[in-house]
Amino acid sequence: MLPYIHEEDEKDNQIFEARLLTKNDYKGFAPVYNDFIEKAVSEYMFELEPLGYEDFIDSVEKKLIECLVLYENTIPVAFLVYTTAISEAIELNIIHSFQMENTTERSMYLVKKFLELTKSERMDKIVCYPMLGNQQKLVGDIAKYGFKFVGIAVLRFMMSGTNSRDILKMAELSELPEGYSFVEWDDKYYDDAVVVIQEGFENSADALFDPRFKTIEGTQDIMTKVVKSLYAEFLPEATTVMLYNNEPVGFCFMNLTGGKIANIPLVSIKKAHQGKGLSKHMLKKSVEKLIEWVDNGKKPITEVNTTTETNNFQALKMYRNLGFKEDYNYPQSYLPVKEDV
Repeated sequence: MLPYIHEEDEKDNQIFEARLLTKNDYKGFAPVYNDFIEKAVSEYMFELEPLGYEDFIDSVEKKLIECLVLYENTIPVAFLVYTTAISEAIELNIIHSFQMENTTERSMYLVKKFLELTKSERMDKIVCYPMLGNQQKLVGDIAKYGFKFVGIAVLRFMMSGTNSRDILKMAELSELPEGYSFVEWDDKYYDDAVVVIQEGFENSADALFDPRFKTIEGTQDIMTKVVKSLYAEFLPEATTVMLYNNEPVGFCFMNLTGGKIANIPLVSIKKAHQGKGLSKHMLKKSVEKLIEWVDNGKKPITEVNTTTETNNFQALKMYRNLGFKEDYNYPQSYLPVKEDV
């Protein structure tokens, strides 16, 4: 991989240059990154504050992330962060322009350079890019580079301040058929969970931007990261396993970010057991466990959130019936692998 990309582009007496962040640039780049921190929640819908500058630099030095910086007349004004930590994909995390100025022009210059820089990797890896918040304005522009899009809805169940709990209590559930029961997570269910999750997600929109779901090996990687708390703190007691004649056939996983925000990363039921309203049973049981913890003072959880496709009306209806409410939508973009990139 080239250490930097340099291509002068003069426009209105401006000279553009994009290069990967190095030690020589740390001091000058700090104001741009700190400007992003100030806007992460308000402009980009981050749930929690992003890495502080020193931790960000540490991640760059450890090659956990790559940071491509745009300079105008030698002054850093924008940046793009990406990672190849997901083996089957290049994950574009954020594009930010200082003070939100000239966002489209600067962002497209960075995207162009990013695609040049990752040309060889894109021979066998997709690019995925969650376009949160203000980044949605770039949809039309990055579509010109071949990006495709999936609409994602973010839903929240609030522990207080809304009627989420009341709706959950009044939720009408189908009668539980004979043979079904529910238990909390145990590591002995890992192999079964991999099979159920892979079956449920291999043909979903999620597999378009996270191709790990297409294979057992890839799903094992996802599952390991979930249960080993590499994505967020895994909550085994709030993760519900559905059994049929004592065999695991459904899973509702739960984890925790920042000690306060619970998230449902994966829900799936074997196809032979779908269409019986059983997902609703699993979700209700998991959320009720979190409510129990909140009421007992065990964990200061403020909300439970999850995502689903904006056109998955069945899932949206189920979540709404359990007290979840749509907060916002965003386009999940992805650039498919092409033989000639």
